[in-house]
Amino acid sequence: MVEDRLSPHVCGDPPGEARRLHTLHDAAFGGPSAAGTPREVITASWHRSLAAGVDPGVDGAPLVYEPEMIGDARSGHPLDRYLPLLRGTLRTMADLAAHLMVITDGDGHILWSEGPDAVRRKADAVGLAEGFCWSEGSVGTNGIGTALAARRPSYVYSAEHLARVLHHWSCAAAPISDPDSGRIVGCVDISATIRELHPATVALSEATARLTEAQLALDMHARDDRLRARYHRHLTGTGALVTPTGRILAGGDGTRFAGRLMIPEHGGALILPDGRPAIAESMGEIFLLRALSPVSDRPLLTLRVLGDLPTAWLDGRQIPISPRHAELLTLLALNPKGLTADQFSHHLYGDEGNPVTLRCEIHRLRAQLGGVVSAKPYRLDCDIDADVVTVRRLLAGGEANPAAQLYRGPLLPRSESPAIRAERDELSARLRRLLIWRGGADALWAYVQTESGRDDLEVLDRLATVLPPADPRVVSVRLRQTRLVN
Repeated sequence: MVEDRLSPHVCGDPPGEARRLHTLHDAAFGGPSAAGTPREVITASWHRSLAAGVDPGVDGAPLVYEPEMIGDARSGHPLDRYLPLLRGTLRTMADLAAHLMVITDGDGHILWSEGPDAVRRKADAVGLAEGFCWSEGSVGTNGIGTALAARRPSYVYSAEHLARVLHHWSCAAAPISDPDSGRIVGCVDISATIRELHPATVALSEATARLTEAQLALDMHARDDRLRARYHRHLTGTGALVTPTGRILAGGDGTRFAGRLMIPEHGGALILPDGRPAIAESMGEIFLLRALSPVSDRPLLTLRVLGDLPTAWLDGRQIPISPRHAELLTLLALNPKGLTADQFSHHLYGDEGNPVTLRCEIHRLRAQLGGVVSAKPYRLDCDIDADVVTVRRLLAGGEANPAAQLYRGPLLPRSESPAIRAERDELSARLRRLLIWRGGADALWAYVQTESGRDDLEVLDRLATVLPPADPRVVSVRLRQTRLVN
């Protein structure tokens, strides 16, 4: 609920209320003392703003996005698809009255604004326009920044603004939270000069934010249902399907998880709220969580070897690996039953391989990883979470979309190992074929961002047919098609 000691025009004397607030502002910042104090929410905001170094004499908000950058900021923002809903709710007031409709991201950067030209000209003078930042730390107390800082609907009237240049303005704003992550992703604001601010703006801004959150929740639940249907067959008795934001979508018969979990960015080991160890395995769009026995002391090796810059983590601790060690670990992950010295040497070097050279490489690898690498045969004596293994399994099950989301590029693209080259070519070919046959728009788009798919005309043609005509990605696809054809 909005703190309601003062709602716009409730006092019946807006100019008189503005004068009173000017007196309080002057008293707070070096003028003669005055009776009364600002509202508690305003006093708290002034303190935060001053602590951030904002000067009451600031002349407006700072620019953070140049005009040529604002399009990218909009298209990549989660509220972009809900703009028709926001416009439809707020536009009537912005068009029929002297009000400005503003929508920001979670940091207070204005991404969209609409309103009469006369109001926009006045707003431009103080940076109340697209591309400018209205956080408390940038321009002091204001409807947008205070709503984001307090995480609740707020209004700021006249001289309640910290910056004197804003004392002719008033605004009502409400934050918009993402039900998936719990983060504030934006803010809706209605601004006007103090004589024009309509009493309904406070309720309207809050209602618009809540309506948008409700639509976000509906879309989230539809996405959850799709993910459950796609991945439910992977569940085991003590497993669970978990979103990257830690929400539990489904659990096996023996699963008793509660609340939101903290999933490592790349998956891997974690401790559940009840103290049990678990492993989160990335499936591209979702994680498959497996609870482990508390007595298990097997380490977890996490490998990311698709695309450039291979990386490895041992029990959540990143370990440096050379290109050669990345090859060794990849071959071991792809051969869980183990390899003899002769087999390993042939996989790594081909017919010219020498087991003696291989043993030297393995010795250096074991010195770095301890007992994770066993001998006779050579194998990984640990739990393994490798992106190449997961993508291989997803492709075997015909699951093109999650495989494409996890596929960040060719397997160790600089490796000359015969076995890795063969796996690299097969993986890329299988994924490409499956995407052309049944890939969705997001999966195809993810693939054409990789080295394998960037200049693949057939995949681009398929993507062009499945993208909606109004999708902003269509322009990029058409440009690439033209470049490749010409």
